[in-house]
Amino acid sequence: MNTPALQRGTFLFLLAVVTIAFGWILLPFSGAVMWGIALAILFTPIYRRLVKKMRGRRNLAAITTLLMAMVIVIIPLTIITVSLVEEVAIVTQKVRSGDISFTSYFQQVVNALPHWALDLLDRFGLGNLDGLISRISQSAIKGSQMIASHAVAIGQNTFEFLVSLGLMLYLLFFLLRDGGDLSKVVRNALPLAKPHTLHLLSKFTTVIRATIKGNIAVAAAQGIIGGVAFSFLGVQGALLWGTLMAFLSLLPAVGAALIWAPVAIYFLATGAIGKGLVLIFIGVFVIGLVDNILRPLLVGKDTRMPDYVVLMSTIGGISIFGINGFVIGPVIAALFMAAWDLFASSSAENENGNPPSPH
Repeated sequence: MNTPALQRGTFLFLLAVVTIAFGWILLPFSGAVMWGIALAILFTPIYRRLVKKMRGRRNLAAITTLLMAMVIVIIPLTIITVSLVEEVAIVTQKVRSGDISFTSYFQQVVNALPHWALDLLDRFGLGNLDGLISRISQSAIKGSQMIASHAVAIGQNTFEFLVSLGLMLYLLFFLLRDGGDLSKVVRNALPLAKPHTLHLLSKFTTVIRATIKGNIAVAAAQGIIGGVAFSFLGVQGALLWGTLMAFLSLLPAVGAALIWAPVAIYFLATGAIGKGLVLIFIGVFVIGLVDNILRPLLVGKDTRMPDYVVLMSTIGGISIFGINGFVIGPVIAALFMAAWDLFASSSAENENGNPPSPH
Protein backbone atom coordinates (compact mmCIF):
# COMPACT_ATOMS: atom_id res chain seq x y z
CA MET A 1 0.00 0.00 0.00
CA ASN A 2 2.96 2.31 0.63
CA THR A 3 3.39 3.15 -3.04
CA PRO A 4 5.40 6.08 -4.44
CA ALA A 5 2.14 7.66 -5.63
CA LEU A 6 0.66 7.46 -2.10
CA GLN A 7 3.85 8.86 -0.60
CA ARG A 8 3.84 11.77 -3.04
CA GLY A 9 0.15 12.44 -2.44
CA THR A 10 0.66 12.40 1.33
CA PHE A 11 3.65 14.70 1.07
CA LEU A 12 1.75 17.18 -1.13
CA PHE A 13 -1.16 17.14 1.32
CA LEU A 14 1.24 17.79 4.23
CA LEU A 15 2.90 20.57 2.23
CA ALA A 16 -0.48 22.23 1.60
CA VAL A 17 -1.52 21.94 5.26
CA VAL A 18 1.67 23.41 6.73
CA THR A 19 1.67 26.19 4.10
CA ILE A 20 -1.92 27.17 4.97
CA ALA A 21 -1.10 26.96 8.70
CA PHE A 22 1.95 29.17 8.27
CA GLY A 23 -0.10 31.69 6.30
CA TRP A 24 -2.72 31.63 9.06
CA ILE A 25 -0.02 32.43 11.64
CA LEU A 26 1.21 35.38 9.57
CA LEU A 27 -2.31 36.64 8.84
CA PRO A 28 -2.42 39.17 11.76
CA PHE A 29 0.75 40.76 10.35
CA SER A 30 -0.02 40.31 6.68
CA GLY A 31 0.20 44.06 6.10
CA ALA A 32 3.66 44.23 7.70
CA VAL A 33 4.87 41.27 5.63
CA MET A 34 3.45 42.71 2.41
CA TRP A 35 5.01 46.13 2.93
CA GLY A 36 8.29 44.56 3.98
CA ILE A 37 8.40 42.68 0.67
CA ALA A 38 7.24 45.74 -1.29
CA LEU A 39 9.84 48.07 0.25
CA ALA A 40 12.54 45.44 -0.26
CA ILE A 41 11.70 45.28 -3.96
CA LEU A 42 11.62 49.07 -4.14
CA PHE A 43 14.96 49.65 -2.37
CA THR A 44 16.91 46.63 -3.65
CA PRO A 45 18.53 48.63 -6.51
CA ILE A 46 19.86 51.12 -3.93
CA TYR A 47 21.10 48.25 -1.75
CA ARG A 48 22.98 46.68 -4.67
CA ARG A 49 24.73 49.97 -5.45
CA LEU A 50 25.72 50.35 -1.80
CA VAL A 51 27.11 46.78 -1.70
CA LYS A 52 29.42 47.63 -4.59
CA LYS A 53 30.54 50.89 -2.97
CA MET A 54 31.05 49.19 0.41
CA ARG A 55 33.10 46.35 -1.12
CA GLY A 56 30.65 43.56 -0.44
CA ARG A 57 29.77 44.39 3.17
CA ARG A 58 26.16 43.25 2.94
CA ASN A 59 25.16 43.90 6.56
CA LEU A 60 26.35 47.51 6.45
CA ALA A 61 24.72 48.08 3.07
CA ALA A 62 21.42 46.60 4.32
CA ILE A 63 21.42 48.73 7.47
CA THR A 64 22.22 51.87 5.44
CA THR A 65 19.43 51.11 2.98
CA LEU A 66 17.06 50.46 5.88
CA LEU A 67 17.89 53.84 7.40
CA MET A 68 17.31 55.50 4.01
CA ALA A 69 13.91 53.79 3.74
CA MET A 70 13.01 55.09 7.19
CA VAL A 71 14.05 58.65 6.33
CA ILE A 72 12.36 58.69 2.93
CA VAL A 73 9.15 56.75 3.69
CA ILE A 74 8.48 55.70 7.27
CA ILE A 75 9.36 58.80 9.33
CA PRO A 76 7.45 61.26 7.06
CA LEU A 77 4.40 58.99 7.09
CA THR A 78 4.56 58.75 10.89
CA ILE A 79 4.76 62.55 11.25
CA ILE A 80 1.84 63.03 8.84
CA THR A 81 -0.20 60.39 10.70
CA VAL A 82 0.35 62.07 14.09
CA SER A 83 -0.52 65.50 12.66
CA LEU A 84 -3.57 64.04 10.95
CA VAL A 85 -4.87 62.52 14.19
CA GLU A 86 -4.60 65.92 15.88
CA GLU A 87 -6.32 67.62 12.91
CA VAL A 88 -9.15 65.07 12.92
CA ALA A 89 -9.70 65.64 16.64
CA ILE A 90 -9.90 69.42 16.11
CA VAL A 91 -12.26 69.19 13.12
CA THR A 92 -14.49 66.65 14.90
CA GLN A 93 -14.75 68.92 17.95
CA LYS A 94 -15.72 71.86 15.70
CA VAL A 95 -18.39 69.75 14.00
CA ARG A 96 -19.85 68.73 17.34
CA SER A 97 -19.79 72.30 18.69
CA GLY A 98 -21.39 73.67 15.54
CA ASP A 99 -18.43 75.79 14.40
CA ILE A 100 -18.40 73.61 11.28
CA SER A 101 -21.96 72.92 10.12
CA PHE A 102 -22.40 70.93 6.93
CA THR A 103 -26.13 71.59 7.16
CA SER A 104 -25.69 75.37 6.98
CA TYR A 105 -23.16 75.02 4.15
CA PHE A 106 -25.60 72.95 2.11
CA GLN A 107 -28.46 75.33 2.96
CA GLN A 108 -26.40 78.24 1.65
CA VAL A 109 -25.81 76.37 -1.61
CA VAL A 110 -29.52 75.55 -1.93
CA ASN A 111 -30.55 79.16 -1.27
CA ALA A 112 -28.26 80.32 -4.07
CA LEU A 113 -29.72 77.91 -6.64
CA PRO A 114 -31.84 79.43 -9.44
CA HIS A 115 -35.49 78.38 -9.87
CA TRP A 116 -34.72 76.10 -12.82
CA ALA A 117 -32.23 74.17 -10.67
CA LEU A 118 -34.83 73.79 -7.90
CA ASP A 119 -37.37 72.57 -10.49
CA LEU A 120 -34.78 70.05 -11.69
CA LEU A 121 -34.34 68.79 -8.14
CA ASP A 122 -38.12 68.36 -7.92
CA ARG A 123 -38.13 66.25 -11.07
CA PHE A 124 -35.51 63.92 -9.60
CA GLY A 125 -37.49 63.56 -6.38
CA LEU A 126 -35.17 65.82 -4.39
CA GLY A 127 -37.69 68.60 -3.85
CA ASN A 128 -38.00 67.93 -0.13
CA LEU A 129 -34.99 70.04 0.72
CA ASP A 130 -35.51 69.84 4.46
CA GLY A 131 -35.42 66.06 4.33
CA LEU A 132 -32.44 66.11 1.98
CA ILE A 133 -30.55 68.53 4.22
CA SER A 134 -31.35 66.37 7.22
CA ARG A 135 -30.03 63.24 5.49
CA ILE A 136 -26.86 65.03 4.37
CA SER A 137 -26.33 66.40 7.86
CA GLN A 138 -26.75 62.97 9.40
CA SER A 139 -24.33 61.49 6.84
CA ALA A 140 -21.77 64.20 7.60
CA ILE A 141 -22.09 63.60 11.34
CA LYS A 142 -21.70 59.84 10.83
CA GLY A 143 -18.69 60.48 8.61
CA SER A 144 -17.01 62.69 11.19
CA GLN A 145 -17.76 60.14 13.92
CA MET A 146 -16.27 57.38 11.77
CA ILE A 147 -13.12 59.40 11.14
CA ALA A 148 -12.89 60.21 14.84
CA SER A 149 -13.33 56.56 15.79
CA HIS A 150 -10.52 55.58 13.40
CA ALA A 151 -8.33 58.26 14.91
CA VAL A 152 -9.06 56.93 18.41
CA ALA A 153 -8.41 53.39 17.19
CA ILE A 154 -4.99 54.48 15.92
CA GLY A 155 -4.16 55.79 19.37
CA GLN A 156 -5.50 52.69 21.14
CA ASN A 157 -3.66 50.31 18.79
CA THR A 158 -0.32 52.06 19.15
CA PHE A 159 1.32 48.93 20.58
CA GLU A 160 0.05 46.75 17.73
CA PHE A 161 1.22 49.34 15.22
CA LEU A 162 4.69 49.47 16.78
CA VAL A 163 4.92 45.67 16.73
CA SER A 164 3.92 45.59 13.05
CA LEU A 165 6.37 48.39 12.25
CA GLY A 166 9.19 46.58 14.07
CA LEU A 167 8.36 43.32 12.30
CA MET A 168 8.32 45.08 8.92
CA LEU A 169 11.72 46.74 9.53
CA TYR A 170 13.21 43.47 10.81
CA LEU A 171 11.90 41.61 7.77
CA LEU A 172 13.02 44.39 5.42
CA PHE A 173 16.62 44.11 6.65
CA PHE A 174 16.84 40.39 5.90
CA LEU A 175 14.99 40.71 2.60
CA LEU A 176 17.48 43.35 1.49
CA ARG A 177 20.48 41.34 2.61
CA ASP A 178 19.31 37.87 1.56
CA GLY A 179 16.73 38.76 -1.10
CA GLY A 180 18.83 37.40 -3.96
CA ASP A 181 19.28 34.02 -2.28
CA LEU A 182 15.60 33.82 -1.32
CA SER A 183 14.62 34.65 -4.91
CA LYS A 184 16.72 31.73 -6.16
CA VAL A 185 15.09 29.39 -3.63
CA VAL A 186 11.62 30.48 -4.78
CA ARG A 187 12.54 30.07 -8.45
CA ASN A 188 13.89 26.57 -7.86
CA ALA A 189 10.91 25.54 -5.71
CA LEU A 190 8.18 26.58 -8.15
CA PRO A 191 7.14 23.62 -10.35
CA LEU A 192 7.30 25.70 -13.54
CA ALA A 193 9.64 25.93 -16.49
CA LYS A 194 12.52 28.29 -15.67
CA PRO A 195 11.67 30.81 -18.43
CA HIS A 196 8.08 30.99 -17.19
CA THR A 197 9.20 31.36 -13.56
CA LEU A 198 11.62 34.16 -14.42
CA HIS A 199 8.97 35.93 -16.49
CA LEU A 200 6.33 35.80 -13.73
CA LEU A 201 8.73 36.88 -10.96
CA SER A 202 10.02 39.70 -13.13
CA LYS A 203 6.45 40.84 -13.78
CA PHE A 204 5.69 40.63 -10.03
CA THR A 205 8.63 42.84 -9.02
CA THR A 206 8.07 45.29 -11.90
CA VAL A 207 4.41 45.83 -11.05
CA ILE A 208 5.06 46.31 -7.33
CA ARG A 209 7.86 48.79 -8.00
CA ALA A 210 5.88 50.74 -10.60
CA THR A 211 2.62 50.72 -8.62
CA ILE A 212 4.17 51.95 -5.39
CA LYS A 213 6.30 54.62 -7.06
CA GLY A 214 3.47 55.76 -9.33
CA ASN A 215 0.58 55.73 -6.89
CA ILE A 216 2.54 57.23 -4.02
CA ALA A 217 3.97 59.95 -6.26
CA VAL A 218 0.50 60.80 -7.59
CA ALA A 219 -1.11 60.66 -4.13
CA ALA A 220 1.59 62.82 -2.55
CA ALA A 221 1.47 65.38 -5.36
CA GLN A 222 -2.31 65.68 -5.37
CA GLY A 223 -2.56 65.74 -1.57
CA ILE A 224 0.10 68.44 -1.22
CA ILE A 225 -1.37 70.59 -4.00
CA GLY A 226 -4.92 70.21 -2.66
CA GLY A 227 -3.92 70.84 0.94
CA VAL A 228 -1.91 73.96 0.06
CA ALA A 229 -4.77 75.26 -2.11
CA PHE A 230 -7.30 74.71 0.70
CA SER A 231 -5.02 76.43 3.21
CA PHE A 232 -4.48 79.38 0.84
CA LEU A 233 -8.26 79.70 0.30
CA GLY A 234 -8.97 79.61 4.03
CA VAL A 235 -10.67 76.19 4.24
CA GLN A 236 -10.60 74.76 7.76
CA GLY A 237 -8.83 71.42 8.22
CA ALA A 238 -6.61 71.76 5.15
CA LEU A 239 -4.30 68.94 6.30
CA LEU A 240 -7.26 66.59 6.74
CA TRP A 241 -8.76 67.38 3.35
CA GLY A 242 -5.36 67.19 1.66
CA THR A 243 -4.78 63.76 3.19
CA LEU A 244 -8.23 62.61 2.09
CA MET A 245 -7.46 63.82 -1.44
CA ALA A 246 -4.21 61.85 -1.35
CA PHE A 247 -6.02 58.66 -0.32
CA LEU A 248 -8.86 59.18 -2.79
CA SER A 249 -6.35 59.83 -5.58
CA LEU A 250 -5.66 56.09 -5.45
CA LEU A 251 -8.90 55.94 -7.45
CA PRO A 252 -7.74 57.18 -10.85
CA ALA A 253 -9.50 60.03 -12.68
CA VAL A 254 -12.15 61.03 -10.11
CA GLY A 255 -10.62 60.49 -6.67
CA ALA A 256 -9.45 63.93 -5.53
CA ALA A 257 -12.39 65.68 -7.23
CA LEU A 258 -14.71 64.12 -4.62
CA ILE A 259 -13.18 66.58 -2.14
CA TRP A 260 -12.33 69.76 -4.05
CA ALA A 261 -15.40 69.86 -6.35
CA PRO A 262 -18.05 70.28 -3.56
CA VAL A 263 -15.90 72.99 -1.96
CA ALA A 264 -15.64 74.82 -5.29
CA ILE A 265 -19.43 74.59 -5.72
CA TYR A 266 -19.90 76.02 -2.22
CA PHE A 267 -17.60 78.96 -3.00
CA LEU A 268 -19.46 79.74 -6.23
CA ALA A 269 -22.89 79.42 -4.60
CA THR A 270 -22.03 81.69 -1.67
CA GLY A 271 -20.61 84.50 -3.78
CA ALA A 272 -16.89 83.70 -3.38
CA ILE A 273 -16.54 83.55 -7.17
CA GLY A 274 -12.80 84.21 -7.16
CA LYS A 275 -12.06 81.42 -4.71
CA GLY A 276 -14.34 79.02 -6.58
CA LEU A 277 -12.72 79.74 -9.95
CA VAL A 278 -9.23 79.44 -8.47
CA LEU A 279 -10.08 76.09 -6.90
CA ILE A 280 -11.67 74.81 -10.13
CA PHE A 281 -8.58 75.87 -12.08
CA ILE A 282 -6.26 74.12 -9.62
CA GLY A 283 -8.47 71.03 -9.50
CA VAL A 284 -8.84 70.64 -13.27
CA PHE A 285 -5.57 71.92 -14.65
CA VAL A 286 -3.13 71.08 -11.84
CA ILE A 287 -4.48 68.18 -9.77
CA GLY A 288 -6.17 66.63 -12.80
CA LEU A 289 -3.06 66.88 -14.98
CA VAL A 290 -0.95 65.31 -12.23
CA ASP A 291 -3.22 62.26 -12.38
CA ASN A 292 -3.48 62.17 -16.16
CA ILE A 293 0.25 62.61 -16.80
CA LEU A 294 2.12 61.01 -13.90
CA ARG A 295 -0.01 57.89 -13.39
CA PRO A 296 0.23 56.49 -16.95
CA LEU A 297 3.96 57.33 -17.05
CA LEU A 298 4.83 55.77 -13.70
CA VAL A 299 2.27 52.94 -13.48
CA GLY A 300 0.89 51.98 -16.87
CA LYS A 301 4.16 52.36 -18.79
CA ASP A 302 6.20 50.00 -16.60
CA THR A 303 3.42 47.50 -16.00
CA ARG A 304 2.38 47.50 -19.67
CA MET A 305 -1.24 47.29 -18.58
CA PRO A 306 -4.07 49.31 -20.15
CA ASP A 307 -5.33 52.25 -18.08
CA TYR A 308 -8.76 50.64 -17.62
CA VAL A 309 -7.16 47.48 -16.18
CA VAL A 310 -5.11 49.58 -13.74
CA LEU A 311 -8.28 51.47 -12.74
CA MET A 312 -10.48 48.40 -12.21
CA SER A 313 -7.78 46.38 -10.43
CA THR A 314 -6.99 49.30 -8.12
CA ILE A 315 -10.63 49.90 -7.16
CA GLY A 316 -11.31 46.17 -6.77
CA GLY A 317 -8.16 45.66 -4.71
CA ILE A 318 -8.99 48.52 -2.35
CA SER A 319 -12.58 47.28 -1.90
CA ILE A 320 -11.35 43.80 -0.92
CA PHE A 321 -8.00 44.35 0.81
CA GLY A 322 -8.37 47.92 2.07
CA ILE A 323 -5.53 50.40 1.60
CA ASN A 324 -3.10 47.56 0.78
CA GLY A 325 -5.27 46.75 -2.22
CA PHE A 326 -3.83 49.56 -4.33
CA VAL A 327 -0.71 47.35 -4.59
CA ILE A 328 -2.29 43.90 -4.40
CA GLY A 329 -4.96 44.59 -7.05
CA PRO A 330 -2.62 45.62 -9.90
CA VAL A 331 -0.18 42.82 -8.99
CA ILE A 332 -2.93 40.20 -9.30
CA ALA A 333 -4.09 41.75 -12.58
CA ALA A 334 -0.54 41.78 -13.99
CA LEU A 335 0.11 38.15 -12.99
CA PHE A 336 -3.26 37.18 -14.48
CA MET A 337 -2.36 38.78 -17.79
CA ALA A 338 1.18 37.38 -17.75
CA ALA A 339 0.02 33.84 -16.93
CA TRP A 340 -2.58 33.82 -19.71
CA ASP A 341 -0.05 35.29 -22.12
CA LEU A 342 2.32 32.43 -21.29
CA PHE A 343 -0.47 29.90 -21.67
CA ALA A 344 -1.53 31.28 -25.04
CA SER A 345 2.03 31.45 -26.37
CA SER A 346 2.79 27.94 -25.08
CA SER A 347 -0.32 26.52 -26.73
CA ALA A 348 0.50 28.21 -30.03
CA GLU A 349 4.12 27.08 -30.02
CA ASN A 350 3.20 23.53 -29.04
CA GLU A 351 0.88 23.37 -32.03
CA ASN A 352 3.78 24.45 -34.25
CA GLY A 353 6.12 21.96 -32.64
CA ASN A 354 8.32 24.58 -30.99
CA PRO A 355 9.30 24.71 -27.29
CA PRO A 356 7.25 27.24 -25.28
CA SER A 357 8.85 30.53 -24.33
CA PRO A 358 7.47 33.66 -22.65
CA HIS A 359 6.98 36.91 -24.54
